[in-house]
Amino acid sequence: MAGAKASKADGSVTGETIWLDGEFIPWDEANVHILTHTLHYGLGVFEGIRCYQTHDGRSAVFRLPEHLRRLYDSAKINLMEIPFEQQVLHEACLESLRRNDLAEGYIRPIAFIGDGAMGLHPGNNQIRVAVISWAWGKYLGEEGMERGISAKISTFSRHFVNSKMTNGKTCGDYVNSILAKREALLEGFDEAIMLDPNGLVSEATGENVFVVRDGVISTPERYSVLDGITRATLIELARAEGYDVVERGITRDDLYVADEIFLTGTAAEVTPIRELDHRTIGIGRRGPVAEKLQSKYFELVSGKLAEYEGWLSYL
Repeated sequence: MAGAKASKADGSVTGETIWLDGEFIPWDEANVHILTHTLHYGLGVFEGIRCYQTHDGRSAVFRLPEHLRRLYDSAKINLMEIPFEQQVLHEACLESLRRNDLAEGYIRPIAFIGDGAMGLHPGNNQIRVAVISWAWGKYLGEEGMERGISAKISTFSRHFVNSKMTNGKTCGDYVNSILAKREALLEGFDEAIMLDPNGLVSEATGENVFVVRDGVISTPERYSVLDGITRATLIELARAEGYDVVERGITRDDLYVADEIFLTGTAAEVTPIRELDHRTIGIGRRGPVAEKLQSKYFELVSGKLAEYEGWLSYL
């Protein structure tokens, strides 16, 4: 597989085929009605999953069952019933990569409410499901993986746990992230870090946050953040390397005096922050802890760590 289909310069993506409601159809024919309920009101759920080319030339999707379990959990949280067994979507994800000729790529399963009833209550509108895959490089840039990125504390607060349940990856929730991301970019930063309503660190716009101080790695408690699969992976890798990892409340000034800050997520992978609110973080570039864990992460997803082989679903 050559991975010929890629993101365009403007960020748009293209490919050969998309899985929609149980069958593969041509990319340009994967359309929905303008009265699709999710388009108007935002209630849908999705996942972001990556496939990597491994060291032996094969391709493997990273933690596919865990991602699909979270998709179904998100649907349950939002009173949506996905009309396909999880194994069907598992195979659709793998086949999507094959049919789009992708040795590496990003996979987006999404469940959404179709057209029919309007108003806030969707009635008996069909729950529709799609799987899309495309080539996608480093979300926050190749240079950012080594040099680190700049970030700001957003003026937008993250969702409160009881105003919108934080353990579901719900489509409409990401309006909050879009506002914060746009604000950061307009002000010349690469990313935004968002605080919860109590003023404690929550997440970046699409990533979990880790802070290093005196050799101890801290990350916000799960009640206020999405329980990220990359987050869980990095915690396990860090502890295996002998680091202390603590889930705790983190303040804004904890970030300013950190030795290192790095972000994790399926798209962002492991991306360090070199500057926050015009303050240099640590040595002003990727620190030793982020570099070590970044290296272990890429060894893992490339199939070089036999103890984590069970996390890879080969094509």
